[in-house]
Formats: sequence, C-alpha cells, structure tokens
Amino acid sequence: PDMVLVYGDTTTTLAGALAAAKMGIPIGHVEAGLRSFDRSMPEEQNRVATDHLSTLLMCPTDTAVANLAREGLTSGVHQGGDGMLDASRMFAPAAAARPGPRALGLEPGGYLLVTVHRAAATDTPEALASLVEVLEAIDEPAVFPVHPRTRHRLASAGLWDRLEGHPSLRLSPPVGYLDFTALLIGARGVVTDSGGVQKEAYFHGIPCVTLRDTTEWVEPVEGGFTRLTG
Repeated sequence: PDMVLVYGDTTTTLAGALAAAKMGIPIGHVEAGLRSFDRSMPEEQNRVATDHLSTLLMCPTDTAVANLAREGLTSGVHQGGDGMLDASRMFAPAAAARPGPRALGLEPGGYLLVTVHRAAATDTPEALASLVEVLEAIDEPAVFPVHPRTRHRLASAGLWDRLEGHPSLRLSPPVGYLDFTALLIGARGVVTDSGGVQKEAYFHGIPCVTLRDTTEWVEPVEGGFTRLTG
C-alpha cells in the first residue's frame, strides 16, 4: 500500500504502525497528539510510540497539535477535526429511534449510564474493591453494560454477586454502538473510565464523571462537562 492508516491508541494501533515502519511503508495516525502524560497507561505508551513512527499526523484538536510540537513533531501535522464528532452527529438520529432506556423500563433523564474497562480500574484487588464501593454508592437507577474483561475480573475476585444484588444497578451484556448511543442520549449523567465515552457525553451535552486521575481529552474537563475523580 501507499500508506497504512492507524486509528487511536489501542495495542493494534501500535502493532500496525510497527509492521508498516519495518516494511518501510508511510504511516498515517488518526487521533494523533493526544496525551494524558501518564506513561503507566498502555494507551499512552501506544500513542507516543505511534506518533513518533508516523509520517502523517492527523490531530483532532489544537491541544494535540501543541503536544506534538513540544515533542519536536511538526512535519506532516494537521488539525483535521474529530472523526468521532462526525460519527456522533451522523448516527444520533438512528440511535434516538432505538428503544434505549425504555426497553429497560427506564425513563429518559431518569438514570445514570456506567462503563468501566481500563486496567487501572480492574487489574488489582484494591482497584476492584474501590470500584465496587463506588458502584454500590449509586443510589439512583443506573445502567451498566459490563465489559467481558471487567466481568471476569469481578467474578474472579468474588465481587460480582455484590453488584448483581444491588437494587439500583441494571447490569447488562455489552451493547452495540447505536443502542449504547441511545442509552447515552437518554442518561442524566455518565460514570466512565473511557476516553471515547467522555467525548461522546460531551458531544451530546451529558454531564460526565470520569473515574481516572488524568485524561487525554482535556477539552471536556476545561468546558465543565467532565469531572475527574480518580
């Protein structure tokens, strides 16, 4: 190929960039320049390494452009806007036509939406215990589509039964993009550790509590839509 495009910050993003670099194929990185400045995060490691391998760096925000400049990356850098914003706008009408919360017996604006999947929240007994305490403190209806990895960690730690018996939590398997967007649009607020969900909450004007100490998406924090809690 003339170029390999990689997106975001997953391990497959870095794998694609490494494979292309070793074959001498130019790399384009979509969502370049994002930084949480926490090198212990696997996603941060992937972002930094991919950016420094890439020929074309497509940044979603001015902050991302500035981050790259501080690292000496100025050639091939472009601020092209955020593809997730385009997707959110494009698919919102289709998502709004889905049953969403009413399929779960909930009214729009009358519940919280919860997601948790990151290693920092699930990979140690201490983190899992803290997570369960947070979820048990929710005293209003909340929908929690549970990531398979998170469910496995909770079950292995003997904590899953505590959440299943919680009167406010509606636990569900993971849901597809449109159904998740329908739940997001109808929520009173969001509790998450996901970078993408932080942004989508921001795009749809839904207040968000982020269960992290840092975030690569600083704009929702600065705009007051997202609050970091650790």
